Amino acid sequence: MRAIISVSDKTGVTDFARGLAQLGFEIFSTGGTRKSMTEAGVPVKSISEITGFPEILDGRVKTLHPMVHGGLLARRDIPAHMDELAKNKIEPVDLVAVNLYPFVQTVAKEGVALEEALENIDIGGPTMIRAAAKNFPGVIVVVDPADYNIILEKLGKGALPLEERKRLAQKAFQHVAMYDTAIAQYLRQGEEGFPDDMTIAMKKRYGLRYGENPHQMAAFYAEQVVGGSRDTGITRAEQLHGKELSYNNILDADAAWGAVVDFAAPTVAIIKHTNPCGLASHDNLAEAYRRALSGDPVAAFGGIVAINRAIDLATAEEISPTFYEIVIAPEYEAKALEVLKRKKDLRILKAALPPSYGVSHEGYLDIRRVRGGFLVQGSDSLAEDNVSLKTVTRRAPTEAEAGDLLFAWRAVKHVKSNAIVLARDKTLVGMGAGQPSRIVSAQLAGEKAGDKTKGSVLASDAMFPFPDVVEAAAEGGVTAIIQPGGSIRDEDSIKAADKHDIAMVFTGERHFRH
Repeated sequence: MRAIISVSDKTGVTDFARGLAQLGFEIFSTGGTRKSMTEAGVPVKSISEITGFPEILDGRVKTLHPMVHGGLLARRDIPAHMDELAKNKIEPVDLVAVNLYPFVQTVAKEGVALEEALENIDIGGPTMIRAAAKNFPGVIVVVDPADYNIILEKLGKGALPLEERKRLAQKAFQHVAMYDTAIAQYLRQGEEGFPDDMTIAMKKRYGLRYGENPHQMAAFYAEQVVGGSRDTGITRAEQLHGKELSYNNILDADAAWGAVVDFAAPTVAIIKHTNPCGLASHDNLAEAYRRALSGDPVAAFGGIVAINRAIDLATAEEISPTFYEIVIAPEYEAKALEVLKRKKDLRILKAALPPSYGVSHEGYLDIRRVRGGFLVQGSDSLAEDNVSLKTVTRRAPTEAEAGDLLFAWRAVKHVKSNAIVLARDKTLVGMGAGQPSRIVSAQLAGEKAGDKTKGSVLASDAMFPFPDVVEAAAEGGVTAIIQPGGSIRDEDSIKAADKHDIAMVFTGERHFRH
């Protein structure tokens, strides 16, 4: 029996090769893998002993040879194939263990040159993997070191069952597909628009007990990203305490984290069903939390708290009396963590802040499933501190109103359409979300805010088709409004605002969130 082993990730490879040798395999290898096995005392031969040809072009050509691929692709159950092997003095290859050059890791390095990236595109490896996987009934293909022990154990008992060989082949094709996807992503960087063909590579992080409802199966996957940040956000968060995360936990946690990292100032978001029921910015973190909680203390129960600063003891003590599912922050003071851990089921997550937090999210492809297809768009990652405010009423906003308007404009971005937000002192005091009619969202926001509506500002994620929202805002005591503008009836809304001495500004951009 013959095995070819050529791996970039050398985890466990010498023990695997030693085990194969003990089972009677003749081991062939290349370059660094062969060197590692030789140094470990594993009997190994050069791949050149199969091909009768030296490695050439700085190692670019070493396994691309009929003596290798004939031995991989010959069907053992077809006598003519085996006769051809014998005629050409080719011996079958029974096992291939290959994983590929670290392309993703290479191109993630800052300032990596195109030449270096191209040198890390593996050719011989994927070709051997595909050949072995195509012929899996006769050839065992291994791409994951986690499978080494399983294979040795089953071979030691006699043979590797067909179903196990099929599983390994599926894994091998997926391995190559992810690799090719990474290369395509890298070469596509800088191109405008969307490609005609596109694949998405994902790695399973862990299985979930169920999905949105108990009858739905679910799992959590991390997207393979080339040339961007991979270690920020909920996908890469570290869980420090508490029960395992659920499907809905992850959705809500992502919404919460997305809200707070949109703010440069110390900010607290309290999320319920992906919408912020509490949001506030303040230099004192504990005060920011108190203000966020005041937005809707009833809805906060069972919600998720996200904070874009290290949680200190005072803030942890403020959080502790309320039942939450999750707390997320970039860091925790030791004593704060002690306080939070007193609740055994509270999930405590530590998530890295993105490089551009508080300015704009790093751009990414926003992909949503529809039956039979996908919708793909660029992310809503506008730099909000550069938003252009155009005063359209007789009265311009005061300095205090302008600060609250900008806060509200960022807040409304994270509320489901039709979205209306009321804010005062950089605190969310009322919110209406997801209603078919914008005026209903405005009414809900006013009802939730109650007396806090007076002196607040209003933000709308999209334009006003009628002046009814302005009239409702005036009735509640709103003093300033921010909205995209662009309706054919803008003038009606402007006149209504002037009538009630409300300052109104247009942004020229909207923030639909369906």
